[in-house]
Amino acid sequence: MADQPTLRATIHSSTASIPADIWNSLVPSTDGVTDNPFLDHAFFLALEESGCATPKTGWQPQHILLSDESEQPLGLMPLFLKSHSMGEYVFDHGWADALERAGGSYYPKLQCSVPFTPATAPKLLVPSGNAAITAALLSTAQQLAIQREASSVHATFVPEAEADATSGDGWLKRLDTQFHWHNDGFASFDEFLETLSSRKRKTIKRERRDALADGLTIKWLSGADLREEHWDAFYDFYEDTGARKWGRPYLNRKFFSLLNQSMADRIVLMLAYDGPTPIAGAINFVGKDRIFGRNWGCTRDVPFLHFELCYYQAIDYAIEHKLAVVEAGAQGEHKLARGYAPATTYSVHWLAHPGLREAVADYLERERRSVEHSQEVLEQYTPFRKGERTDR
Repeated sequence: MADQPTLRATIHSSTASIPADIWNSLVPSTDGVTDNPFLDHAFFLALEESGCATPKTGWQPQHILLSDESEQPLGLMPLFLKSHSMGEYVFDHGWADALERAGGSYYPKLQCSVPFTPATAPKLLVPSGNAAITAALLSTAQQLAIQREASSVHATFVPEAEADATSGDGWLKRLDTQFHWHNDGFASFDEFLETLSSRKRKTIKRERRDALADGLTIKWLSGADLREEHWDAFYDFYEDTGARKWGRPYLNRKFFSLLNQSMADRIVLMLAYDGPTPIAGAINFVGKDRIFGRNWGCTRDVPFLHFELCYYQAIDYAIEHKLAVVEAGAQGEHKLARGYAPATTYSVHWLAHPGLREAVADYLERERRSVEHSQEVLEQYTPFRKGERTDR
């Protein structure tokens, strides 16, 4: 067995302190482009430089970078010291309340995630796949939690393999459900519709027709076609939705300008126009084999326009660009009737307090059974004709 490298861990209190080429060299990539846009250094940097994910907003970067004796980077764990649980989409407020009632303090905690982004992506970034380096990232995070007097470490929206490799040694695995659309090599949206029952097929056709019945048009904007005027319009939409959902939006206007400067080719902004005036929009990010739907909003309520912009247009884009999957964000059982199938998401959690860990472990086992049962029930209500499911 080859000798394991001597590892040196450095904790970075800003994304900017890690050069982009070093960060991205540790992220899964193809031909120099990160497979998942949310893991790109530019995405984290935009969150930081815009002021969206900073100590002031309760997101203090504590990124762990592992290197060998020659300072060759070997592993990265994007990590934040947090004073709250907002913007995570894996809910632990009940755990926090339980520890507080017992006289403990749940905050601060360490959160390994992409802020405000419920999309599965590797979080223990070890290009070599060396299990010892992965274990070193986890143990460093635990040691850091003790040093920072944090109650816990959480890695959310991790791939199943990462969750399986991590769970154990005090780490607890958690399941949840999203809804994803799978492309079986369809040549057109109509070909996809042929896999659905007749009733569901007619419903979707009617929804698409009604969404654009008033002469609305849809434009896809990406790369050099994206201009600040488009972001001004989209931000008005996003701000309205964010205010209604969370009281205030997590992302500010500057964030989108920064993304436009650094990642415009990874973005597809879908805008609905009434004549020359945009009235609704949805932002999507494109990865190696999938498109991720993230935020949407409107200034005028139009029946079924949300479904058209967020679900059906994303399917159109995936078919046209031969992408395998559409991930349409967190929650939303209404996606099921529109061809999106249940998909399991994973997170892992390390809790320092033995009593809380035991209680949470018991809760997660019951929750797991509930999630699995719920998915079995949901499978009975998919719109597909018998034998047409293609994602298994």
